[in-house]
Amino acid sequence: MDVDTRLLRYFAAIAEEGNLTRAAHRLFVSQPSLTKQLKHLESQLGVRLFTRSSTGMRLTEAGRALAARVPPVLAGWDAAVGETRSAARVLRVGFLASAANDATHHIVSAFGRIRPGWRVDLKQAPWSDPTAGLAAAEVPVALLRLPFLGEDSFKVQALFSERRCVALPSAHPLAGRAEIAFRELWDDPVIVAPALKGTWREHWLALSERDGREVRVGAVVEKPDEFLSAIAGGHGIALVPASTSHFFARPDVVYVPVTGVSPSEIAVAWLPDAGEAVADFVRCCVEVTRTRRTGCGTRSG
Repeated sequence: MDVDTRLLRYFAAIAEEGNLTRAAHRLFVSQPSLTKQLKHLESQLGVRLFTRSSTGMRLTEAGRALAARVPPVLAGWDAAVGETRSAARVLRVGFLASAANDATHHIVSAFGRIRPGWRVDLKQAPWSDPTAGLAAAEVPVALLRLPFLGEDSFKVQALFSERRCVALPSAHPLAGRAEIAFRELWDDPVIVAPALKGTWREHWLALSERDGREVRVGAVVEKPDEFLSAIAGGHGIALVPASTSHFFARPDVVYVPVTGVSPSEIAVAWLPDAGEAVADFVRCCVEVTRTRRTGCGTRSG
């Protein structure tokens, strides 16, 4: 019988959390999707792994037997994958859209100089996974933004920061301004990503800087094109990194610098004991970005 390792990771998270909602948050998947995957695993094995109640998820006897075996199985598989890619001289790096910005190709080039013959395989993650693949161990290292849920589970090195702007529809009354105070935007609906939970949610909605004002959600989107279309269509606004104005420019969306909010911080994060190649990549990240600073364009187009 062949069982997808992703199903085993999902099972392990539920077993450890004892709660579907918390496990879904940890894995950056929806609760219905996680429930479906659990049922799929139980169907494949032909056993019931959990008993469900109002207090959470309890392992059955069969579930306890599997829970005892899964961690070493996953650890062994991760080690095998790491050794295989190392032998092939391939380093898989996760990243979020615009994280590290134009510094990325300089980092990759620097890594190539100290690791001749190695290839960096860049894997872009959706906004629904702010860990850029680390949470599911799909990559050993990633370029992403702080803060993110589960940050304490990984090693993290901050690289640089950039100010935040607001993305507005070009017809917005404030679209022609050179700068906007955040308090002027408190009453506008906001476009959000499905991953907006915990510290990630608090940062990108700037909850601590709203003076207690409630956030109105205008739309929930996962992909950059959906995000921009929602803003252009007048469904809401969004705080974004400054570099978004360079990487996602379009004539019906305007980017204006915002005062009264903290900057966005770019970091490299990696799995504990990820190996020497990852250590070299992290060192390249630090060296390349040490003196870099990112500005903010005021308009798109």
